Amino acid sequence: MSRRARLAIFAPALVGFAALLVWGVAGLPHFGHYRGPYGHVVNRIVIPERHVSNAVNATTYDIRGFDTMGEEFILFAAVTGVVLLLRGSGRTRAEKDDVVRSDVVRAAGAVAPAVVVLVGLWVAAFGFVTPGGGFQGGVAVAGGAAVLFVTLGYRAWSRLGNESILDPLEGLGAGGYVVVGVAALASGLPFLTNIFGFGVAGTLRSGGSAELLNWAAAIEVAAANLILMTEFVEQYLVRGRS
Repeated sequence: MSRRARLAIFAPALVGFAALLVWGVAGLPHFGHYRGPYGHVVNRIVIPERHVSNAVNATTYDIRGFDTMGEEFILFAAVTGVVLLLRGSGRTRAEKDDVVRSDVVRAAGAVAPAVVVLVGLWVAAFGFVTPGGGFQGGVAVAGGAAVLFVTLGYRAWSRLGNESILDPLEGLGAGGYVVVGVAALASGLPFLTNIFGFGVAGTLRSGGSAELLNWAAAIEVAAANLILMTEFVEQYLVRGRS
């Protein structure tokens, strides 16, 4: 498809999206003027009924877990589209010299990625206790890989950005979310109903099977972002196409 044809398809979609965004933002209530009882109800029930101290994640992975599954598959579909567009069949990786010459930067690169990944895992693990969760933690984990590329260069990155590893991981995250829901159906309960009990509030054991959904989202988001980074790195730095 030519560049002009792609722009012809993209421009109307962009205009429509911008119009919807402006319309939606203009209709938001002013700061401090919350409308509707939903948030108050959730705040009141999440600890006694769900044993979760983070109301946002209780909503995301329990009360409205089905909606979150849709959001996860939106990301999955978007990344799949990028891969279909950018990933060439039978391509070979080119060996490029690393552009990072500073010893200080490279020394930081030996430590910083591990720290960022550790923070991401912490954010995901404590998502039902403090602000955080699988989506945020997954992005942070992928960010650690981005730091690896920035500080150590392409060769270090290429060992991590391996599609034979990342593609199954993304499928595991997206499919794992559905498997938890199907397990509830197999137990005679509605789809995505909590089947492991709610655990103890304020601990890593809170949330029950919703915690599995949280980790499925973390795996999917981390893998999806790493796949995107890998495809763009391969597209612009290795193949040299714009």
